[in-house]
Amino acid sequence: MKNHDISRRALLKGGGALAGLTVTQVTGPTKLFGQAGEQVLPWLDQPPPSPFPDNVGNNLKWEELDSRLTPAHNFFFVAHYGVQRGLDQATWRVALDGLVARSQSLTLDDLKERGLHEVEFTLECSGNNGDGLDFATGAIGNARWGGARLAPLLQRAGILDDGIEVVFWGFDRGPQTIRDNTGIFSGGQTGTVQRDTDGGYDLTITEQFARSMSVREALQNDNLLCYQMNGEPLPPEHGFPVRLIAPGWYGVANVKWLTRIEVMNQRFANNFMARDYLSIREQQREGKTLWTFNTVRHDRLKSAPAKVTRRQNRYTIMGAAWGTPIEAVQVQIDAGPWRAANLDGPEFGRNQGFAWRFWTFDWGTPASGEHRVTSRAIDVDGNIQPAPNDPFLASRRTFWENNGHINRRVLIP
Repeated sequence: MKNHDISRRALLKGGGALAGLTVTQVTGPTKLFGQAGEQVLPWLDQPPPSPFPDNVGNNLKWEELDSRLTPAHNFFFVAHYGVQRGLDQATWRVALDGLVARSQSLTLDDLKERGLHEVEFTLECSGNNGDGLDFATGAIGNARWGGARLAPLLQRAGILDDGIEVVFWGFDRGPQTIRDNTGIFSGGQTGTVQRDTDGGYDLTITEQFARSMSVREALQNDNLLCYQMNGEPLPPEHGFPVRLIAPGWYGVANVKWLTRIEVMNQRFANNFMARDYLSIREQQREGKTLWTFNTVRHDRLKSAPAKVTRRQNRYTIMGAAWGTPIEAVQVQIDAGPWRAANLDGPEFGRNQGFAWRFWTFDWGTPASGEHRVTSRAIDVDGNIQPAPNDPFLASRRTFWENNGHINRRVLIP
């Protein structure tokens, strides 16, 4: 068993945030998901339903969290161009081509012949808890994903020396308008061109969903061409017959209904890499405003209170932490001090920190009335989940990648 002492590196980086944590405080609770006679108190701040039920659904109801693995039928999904149904696994192929020495066309049987590799990974939408997305408070789930490792397939194909980027193409596609492009008429166009109100031109095309990463990132050992979810074939909502699973990346990078993997010699800049899923920040330098644009990529350190339970007039708070390997979690009640929660296993090394860790906090016998419950996670390097007013978060002008503290309200009778 791993030594549960906080690392010296974490203590040096975390400073006062780690004060009060002890060996016994991080050894973990034994009964995460309820005991006989236990009552779950509903949060007062319930999210509204998704306004896009055909494209965004199955948000996690935190109070109903009762297992480490999220069942597929309860797992959140996002489908930009709608869920792709009716795909035939018998005729499905994924091409691996572009700047490779040996192009390939892989069937589902080809992938299965390469052996099953599984990784437990908590998949979160980058818009989860985003400012202005009140309905997206549970765009997260944890599953055991199974499939063929991507890296050996890329190595077998033989990436050429000038290949620097790997693009993953999904089957889904839909209309996309590229606005105010006054210089688009250098050649024939297959889309619809329309003059806009500002005298420029809008180009409407049919765009196929795709995301990319560098060759180095694509060769990471746990990336999968995934065909299983919790030991069963992928449902259509989650990418049947095959999707990319890239542990440690936000959901948008985990391309569903995968049809092609292309190696390129330049950066890829479609709508979902260069225009949407961008974190735009406002910064001040030398008295001037500077805007920065960054593509949504890797998960960020985060935690959330899941539920408050009552048993024999004593109250317990249970929650989850994820994003990086977790070392500790702290809880704040109202404006009180940060106090250590108890962390549950498994140890972060078992899943390389890709899966969430659960925590509990013994609240005891709080006073009657409304209370605010907040949590913050601390990773193995001593990084602390930021407060909402953290300058890096406060400078955001888009709703992606919000990993600030999550506050929930509960009424104690």
